[in-house]
Amino acid sequence: MLTLRQRCERIELLVLDVDGVLTAGGIVLGSGDEELKTFHVRDGQGLAVWHRAGKRTAIITGRTSRLVERRAAEVGIGHVQQGRQDKLAGLEELLAALGVAAEATAYVGDDLPDCPCLRRVGLGVAVADACPEARSAAHYVTAAGGGTGAVREAIERILRCQGRWPAFGEPGA
Repeated sequence: MLTLRQRCERIELLVLDVDGVLTAGGIVLGSGDEELKTFHVRDGQGLAVWHRAGKRTAIITGRTSRLVERRAAEVGIGHVQQGRQDKLAGLEELLAALGVAAEATAYVGDDLPDCPCLRRVGLGVAVADACPEARSAAHYVTAAGGGTGAVREAIERILRCQGRWPAFGEPGA
């Protein structure tokens, strides 16, 4: 059985759910088609450090929202799959398209549809306030909840295990 450090050392691709991971899970609906989501700035900064380390990112989410496309573009997430009810099928397609092994992939999720992906990848990460099944399926559970820096925490953990965090995360780097 691999240690958490050994799992982290192999990661090259980070795949994220959105609602409950990049956001706290709340969805504010306005009049008409208006939808509002809140994203944490430290997750965005963590993604910037991740990309400077030469790593790739993707989103697989069950919902569809223009805000997800906008946020992905803002933080440099290169691959976005929305409206995916079968997230595992989306993950398999993504791995094949990018030529990345499941063992070199981390997936961050929070709910039942994420469980197959959490089990499939080299590093399954559940946010602190994930459902019990997702926490049980994960190799690592963050201290932070969804939308409150959990993605940043996962990125920092992986890059520290790879000896890459200080080179990219220190002021002036």
